Amino acid sequence: MGTVILVRHGRSTANGSGILAGRTPKVGLDETGRSQADQLVERLDGVPLAGLVTSPMLRCKQTLAPLASARELDRTVEPGLSEVDYGEWTGRELKTLVKEPLWRVVQAHASAAVFPGGEGLAAMQARAVAAVRAHDARITAAHGAHAVWLLCSHADVIKAILADALGQHLDAFQRIVVDPASVSAISYTETRPFVLRVNEHGGDLAGLVPPAPKAKKGKAKKASGASDAVVGGSTGR
Repeated sequence: MGTVILVRHGRSTANGSGILAGRTPKVGLDETGRSQADQLVERLDGVPLAGLVTSPMLRCKQTLAPLASARELDRTVEPGLSEVDYGEWTGRELKTLVKEPLWRVVQAHASAAVFPGGEGLAAMQARAVAAVRAHDARITAAHGAHAVWLLCSHADVIKAILADALGQHLDAFQRIVVDPASVSAISYTETRPFVLRVNEHGGDLAGLVPPAPKAKKGKAKKASGASDAVVGGSTGR
């Protein structure tokens, strides 16, 4: 299976406003967010990308626009990676939502949280993880097991995907931090995922590219070893 780079959209006009934007239409990137989108092209220099997948939300499409143009790649829109449907919470002030009884549930027992008129966080995780695995299988089938691809989504969605890859219960997903324009990465294998990066803002992303497989003379290379963790720690890609 392949390696997926998870990018949270750049800073939007709603970030820092104190309002839960959710799926509010036409929330785009602010000036900082547009700069972050441009910088993503340079940050990913040296990383071959087999595909780009994005949430339907405008801020995600805008984040990938410079990269898609530079690489001449189409962006596949995936509804399964869309922002959480916060229902009646959408557009409300966070300082008001903090007083709601559901707020504590979201913080400490996320798997039981269902937003009034919207969706539950457990349902969000299920559709997001299913979408990631489906695209990974599709891209791997087309480009091989060492393919690297990229998705752009939202903080809670990426946190839920990372929690699943870590084998962590959704109730603990609030322990994961995913900032605007940050990069996380997961390598999927036949038996389990490996989390390679979380909430990274700099560094050499070329290290995410897996090495080409080396076939032994006279023997087919075993695929099972790709799912094994290195005892004592990895020596790096």
